[in-house]
Amino acid sequence: MKHIWSVALVSAMASSAATAHEVTVDNCGKPLVFETQPERLVVHDMNMTDMAFALGLQDKIVGLTGITGWYKTSPEFETLRGDIPELAPKYPTVENLVAAEPDLFFAGWYYGMKPGGDVTPDTLKPFGIKTMILTESCVHLDKDRPEASMDLLFDDVLRLGKVMHVEDKAEALVSSWKEQLSTIRTQTADLAKPRVFLLDGPADAPFTAGKFAIPDAMIAAAGGENVTHGMDTSWGRTSWEAVAAANPEFLVLLDYQTGNGAADTFKFLQEHPVMSQTDAVKNQRWIGLRYEELTPGPANIDAISKMARAMHPDLN
Repeated sequence: MKHIWSVALVSAMASSAATAHEVTVDNCGKPLVFETQPERLVVHDMNMTDMAFALGLQDKIVGLTGITGWYKTSPEFETLRGDIPELAPKYPTVENLVAAEPDLFFAGWYYGMKPGGDVTPDTLKPFGIKTMILTESCVHLDKDRPEASMDLLFDDVLRLGKVMHVEDKAEALVSSWKEQLSTIRTQTADLAKPRVFLLDGPADAPFTAGKFAIPDAMIAAAGGENVTHGMDTSWGRTSWEAVAAANPEFLVLLDYQTGNGAADTFKFLQEHPVMSQTDAVKNQRWIGLRYEELTPGPANIDAISKMARAMHPDLN
């Protein structure tokens, strides 16, 4: 009888230990369960890679995707990256990912995956690859989402920290970011909120950020008002006439660091028949920010500070 109870006790203890190590995080409204800590991670895009680097996960990352096909990297990024290989310069294929043998892929809808495309959580699952989805991108499959807030960044960093068992580091990072934003909020609380328009490069129809994209929350955190907040989307297109009618007073121009970057975009606006008549263009009030500063990632915090100082010169 003693032997039976001993076996039962050991079994219960083992089960309890396994449960203690099991981690569950929200994944676009569905539970994503990890019985063990992922040991081999592939990350898509600059912003999500910056999250992983901020948590010191380089020793777990076996590959990156979607970096050099679109962006210039900084020396700081390359130093943090070290010898981590890039598996695909733009969107990866299933074959790219399977060859690296990851147990986790950190990506998003239109951040490495497309609804109905070749690479999705469902197509990777048979290969033992779990997918953690960037929260900002969840709206592409679930329209019943809250509008953007800085929690899009905070919660994703906390999720990644929990899954990779570096919760303390993630919590410390998020706490420090919240303190920085609280300071900016205090500094801008009594100042007028300029009307702000974000533009992702010259085009026949402007590509910009609606209420579900993190720049909407960033503009608010910097003490401004996004003139395309009414767009019921994350990133999408509107019309030049609609933007000009809103008469933005300040511009955020996405700077891909090619040619003269954001300066070329501003020149385009100066020559545009309707945008040239807006207050922002006439008064030359704009700032250029990089892709990783305007998609959910650690660079958001300094970008908000830059925006706040550019919008509110009295803060300098």
